[in-house]
Amino acid sequence: MDFYNKKNLWKFILLLFAILIGAVTLWYTESFLEELRIEEEKKVQQFAMAMRNVLEADPEDNFNFEQDFIRSNTTIPIVLTDASGALITARNMDLEKVQNPEWLQRKIEQMRQEAEPIEVVVSESQVQYIYYQNSILLTKLRYYPLILLLVISLFIGIAYIAFSNARKSEQNRVWNGLAKETAHQIGTPLSSLMGWIELLRAQQGTEEAVMEMEKDVERLNIITDRFSKIGSVPVLRPLNLVAVTEQAVGYLSSRSPRKVIFKTHFSPESKEVLVKLNKPLYAWVIENLLRNAVDAIGAKGQIDISIKVQNRNIVVEVADDGKGIAVNKQKTIFRPGFTTKKRGWGLGLSLARRIIEEYHQGKIFVAHSEVDKGTIFRILLRKAN
Repeated sequence: MDFYNKKNLWKFILLLFAILIGAVTLWYTESFLEELRIEEEKKVQQFAMAMRNVLEADPEDNFNFEQDFIRSNTTIPIVLTDASGALITARNMDLEKVQNPEWLQRKIEQMRQEAEPIEVVVSESQVQYIYYQNSILLTKLRYYPLILLLVISLFIGIAYIAFSNARKSEQNRVWNGLAKETAHQIGTPLSSLMGWIELLRAQQGTEEAVMEMEKDVERLNIITDRFSKIGSVPVLRPLNLVAVTEQAVGYLSSRSPRKVIFKTHFSPESKEVLVKLNKPLYAWVIENLLRNAVDAIGAKGQIDISIKVQNRNIVVEVADDGKGIAVNKQKTIFRPGFTTKKRGWGLGLSLARRIIEEYHQGKIFVAHSEVDKGTIFRILLRKAN
């Protein structure tokens, strides 16, 4: 649990760092754009001054510099109108659209909102107005930081997905290796136990003990078979889900405290439904849920196992009246390594999810839980018929 808290802390720190980088980038870009905007405003003021000099000048005067300066503006959209709003000239704009009075009026209003028009006094009776807005380059630059952040976000997202998949693949290899090694290690003492059972069978008065030992040896064989299947593609066969579930409940109920009551509730239609299952692995999931329920209950309580048909799905629920699970832990419990017990590796529910979702294409989740009131785990599987 501490591992995941630390991992979440690192995720938060990285997210905060990314937000900080984005904020600094936006602030710097906005400051840079503001400087450009001020420079453009100065250019427009100079443009207005040059225009005023040309309009007020005598026709015989030489104003080549002013005229060259006016022609040099190839980026800033400008509209020159008279006092009544009639168009005199326009630069760096779509000439066809400029000829449309309605479009021109909307454009002038838009320019007026972005910047105050510059008044050019030609004479005492003649006034003209220069409307302008940000240059095409400046407009494009305003979208640059957003595009940059989008690209960075996509890159971080792809890198995170790739890293997560690689880490998950590595975890799967570790689990597979651990499971197969466990199966191998169990096999050696199991073979020895079978030999000792044969020796005991030959002695008088050991029949009952031998019978119980054979049950446990059979159980160890099943566990070994389960571990050996982890990492391999399991074979699924159409099986009666109720019958397989009953076997798993019967085995665990006989080995649980007497004051823990197991009750089964199987709808009539569910008893006829077949589901494609790998029997050992599915039974492992049920036993794991029941074992967790027994641990949550303690010395006394009740566990209800129900199966019902719901459209194309068959629903299996394991409910207990134990200590429950806090809301903030209901998703965390399926993570490998998470456990509230003093002993154990916290792999049970993680493997249960893998068995149900990856091998059986089903779903397993906490349907409901309240602290000190109990928990309901739900499994959804597809019907085979």
